[in-house]
Amino acid sequence: MNLDDLPPAEFGFPRPLRVRLVAAILSGAKTSTSSLLLGYERGNEPLPAAGQLSAVVDSENRTVAAIEVTAVRVVRLADVDLQHALDEGEGDESVAQWRAGHERFWHSAEVRAELGDDSFTVNDDTLVVAERFRLVHATDVF
Repeated sequence: MNLDDLPPAEFGFPRPLRVRLVAAILSGAKTSTSSLLLGYERGNEPLPAAGQLSAVVDSENRTVAAIEVTAVRVVRLADVDLQHALDEGEGDESVAQWRAGHERFWHSAEVRAELGDDSFTVNDDTLVVAERFRLVHATDVF
């Protein structure tokens, strides 16, 4: 498998969040992720699809792993389930904990800048891309 031929998968923003998320992927603790549908729409990007392979990059933009998407759902924020929250591998023990952490991230200056909206906020009806994946290859870079 030539990882250089795969599209990059960036989790969070570099340091310290990405370091934690990449470590969770490599350990097998993280097998799901969530993103805003709005981000895909604003970037005019297609949604991930089952079977798609991506190269996970670390904070230094080095490829450290390959993952395969196994399922993608678009759900209301209020409908994210406990299993998805647990499988994000960030230590959350409830959907409320998961949501609080994700709201902090989605309301951050970095996300608001990426979306081009300084006052962006989420609510129960915000659409979330709930993605499941599996680790298919890890490099020795990490």
